Amino acid sequence: MFKRQPINKLSARLREPRSFIQVLMGPRQVGKTTLVYQLLPDLPNSIYESADTMAANAVWLEQIWEGARVRLQLAGMKEITLVVDEIQKIGNWSEIVKKLWDEDTRLGNNIKVLLLGSSCLLMQQGLTESLTGRFESTYLGHWSFLEMQEAFGWTADQFVWYGGYPGSAALIFDEPRWKKYISDSLIETSISKDILMLSRVDKPALMKRLFEIGCIYSGQILSYTKIVGQLLDVGNTITLSHYLYLLDTAGLLAGIEKYSSDIIRKRSSSPKFQVHNTALISAQSNNTFDKIKYQPEAWGRIVESAVGAHLLNASLEHGLKLYYWRHRNEEVDFVIEKRSQVIGIEVKTNTQKVTGGMKSFQEKYKPEKILLVGKSGIPWQEFLKMDVGSLF
Repeated sequence: MFKRQPINKLSARLREPRSFIQVLMGPRQVGKTTLVYQLLPDLPNSIYESADTMAANAVWLEQIWEGARVRLQLAGMKEITLVVDEIQKIGNWSEIVKKLWDEDTRLGNNIKVLLLGSSCLLMQQGLTESLTGRFESTYLGHWSFLEMQEAFGWTADQFVWYGGYPGSAALIFDEPRWKKYISDSLIETSISKDILMLSRVDKPALMKRLFEIGCIYSGQILSYTKIVGQLLDVGNTITLSHYLYLLDTAGLLAGIEKYSSDIIRKRSSSPKFQVHNTALISAQSNNTFDKIKYQPEAWGRIVESAVGAHLLNASLEHGLKLYYWRHRNEEVDFVIEKRSQVIGIEVKTNTQKVTGGMKSFQEKYKPEKILLVGKSGIPWQEFLKMDVGSLF
């Protein structure tokens, strides 16, 4: 059993006399539904429903909620837990939940609610627009190296190449089949169901091409002007920035901002592409696991992307902020921030030279810590096992 911390957190909150609405968000195929199935035996009075059906709509949501009310009253129970999976697929879901929750609060019905969603964009919009002050959220990210190692006995090298999708673990010894599974069942499904069906995208082919380019250049900094030059379709920088934001909320590809004390400079900076899961790179590569390990430069890039993905997922789970830093020819690979505390992180494989970027960054910003991952520092294999939140 894995993802123990989120299970414990949700279990404790749902056992409180009157909890807030609990929201569990995260990308596809990271185990949200499985986690809830593990949690339900500890909640004997519970109902599980999924909106991932043709019948799911606003009326359906009100019906299952009313059913929970009836069951609560007829059975003479003190409380009941209602779990609704894929809630973002119901139009205007947050307004409906707000109305029903407020009615129960007024009438004294102790219905505890757990909502699951794989479209973080729509979930956040609904929560901030309608449910302010009524919810607590938990983010369930991609699986870490430690979790994949404990579950499947993976080595660090296997994790770097095959990433953190537990459902794909059984396929890694048939790499063409594994790549097809990642491409069809995860990448295509996430883009089509979590972005295109739920958000306005005028140029879906442009967004898909942006995703492909971003995976190729994961770990690298590109200006939007240069990105436009790489794309087959014409798009302006505002459109590309928006599409990158949508890809990020789906747990696919992020554009990390440059660290600066000036917020305007942060937001206008060139993005550093960073995949949420290195499987997204490997599945689209012509390379194979057996071959890439003998290509030091290519292997070094994917190791750095694995470290970046580890930091990115940790930032989402622990509420940290992730940046990079660059000034002229000096660069720091990653900067993580928690409130006013700052940590600089350099990632260096055996083929890379240590630059003076960290020294300049340290002199300018006086970070809490500076870390070197890889050559002459913390072995990257060990860093991928670390709890990033414990660094602060």
